[in-house]
Amino acid sequence: MLTIQITNPRNKHVRNLIDAHIAYGNSHYPFESNHHLTADEHSQSDVQLFAAWFGNRCLGIAGLKKFGTRAGELKSMHVLATERGHGIGAKLVQHVIAHAKQQEILSFYLETGSRDASKAARNLYEKLGFSYCPPFGAYLEDPESVFMQKDIQSAQGCLS
Repeated sequence: MLTIQITNPRNKHVRNLIDAHIAYGNSHYPFESNHHLTADEHSQSDVQLFAAWFGNRCLGIAGLKKFGTRAGELKSMHVLATERGHGIGAKLVQHVIAHAKQQEILSFYLETGSRDASKAARNLYEKLGFSYCPPFGAYLEDPESVFMQKDIQSAQGCLS
């Protein structure tokens, strides 16, 4: 049975997925266009990391980073390559959004890549109701990035 829970980013299984996420980004995008978080950055007070477990196997991760007073950003969404296509990514994102709602976050944002390497992720986010928006927070326009947003409680559109 799949369980999703807040996790310690320093757990060796979780750290392996964080490292895989970073390696994937680095292999497909230029350094300056990667906005991933390290395990240490996932340990900061404004970030919570969730992991999808099947028994003692960590199959996927997704983070919630708060910014502003009522906004959150999806960070480090990554599912093991061998486990993709089974709905784990969707369950992780939905779990993180439910957690964000409990924290009274109104709008949920994400940045992902614009290349074909990130097409499956963009398709997933579209299916989950995210829409494209301009850069938010500290992000700048970047042809290697796309930005998406979803109102999760009745908020206004994208932050600029």
